[in-house]
Amino acid sequence: MEKPIIALLYDFDKTLCTTDMEDYTFIPALGYKPAEFWKKANDFGYNNRMDGLLAYMYTMIEECRAQNIRLDRDFLVRCGHDIQLFPGVQDWFARINAFGESQGVAIEHYVISSGLREIIEGSGISHEFKEIYACEFFYDARGLASWPKLDVNFTNKTQFVYRINKGVLDVSDDRTLNASMPDDSKRIPFTNMIYIGDGLSDVPCMKMMRSYGGEAIAVYQEENRQGVEDLLSKGRVDFIFPADYRAGTDLETTVQNIIRKMAITDALTEENSRQLRQLGRGDLPYQASLFE
Repeated sequence: MEKPIIALLYDFDKTLCTTDMEDYTFIPALGYKPAEFWKKANDFGYNNRMDGLLAYMYTMIEECRAQNIRLDRDFLVRCGHDIQLFPGVQDWFARINAFGESQGVAIEHYVISSGLREIIEGSGISHEFKEIYACEFFYDARGLASWPKLDVNFTNKTQFVYRINKGVLDVSDDRTLNASMPDDSKRIPFTNMIYIGDGLSDVPCMKMMRSYGGEAIAVYQEENRQGVEDLLSKGRVDFIFPADYRAGTDLETTVQNIIRKMAITDALTEENSRQLRQLGRGDLPYQASLFE
């Protein structure tokens, strides 16, 4: 019998790393301060009634073109080399995987981010994820970013939760994603999902978790602690913790407890199913009731 699977789903910016991933290297390479670049991109989007993520991706292309900077995949991957991860993130995945193994379950990790896949690929931890869902460029025959290939905005993040649920990970496969599928044939039930994010952009996914039986965790730095506490007080998230992934932290202990709870629930469900299957074959021995 295959082990039950528990999925950990992460935002990236300010969840696994300390700020927006473009701020570390990409924006300084253009000669901007982060606030200047984001104002330019946001103003462009507002003035053109444009999706905010498409606006920033367009601004990236136009600024690089204007400054004769080659915006190709290699450049963006290099921009990921300077990402600053929160304490403990580097070895978090191995520790959580080992704990899952000790509980008889397999752990899978996924990113669902409005940042850039290419920069995440340069972060040093991309190999830890079964799939990375993030904004991504299409590259032309010259290898230059020329069009948004994927836009992962705040509300369509939930699409990727459904993909993980059904095991339909290919973003080009909408037919299978939208096809009817019995709950017991879905690869990872919502009840076996933990979403970790940092703020309002994660609320749609957090709400899904709370509605469908998964768990939602918000992590914070001091500057956004008040906003995260507001999420907890309004019932939009199950737990909040400092963004510290080191061994022995309350965050790690709680995630381990959630995994333990999910593993026990899976074991009980499997035992119930086994007994029902035996009952259907007449294999269960008859036991007289005390009240007969």
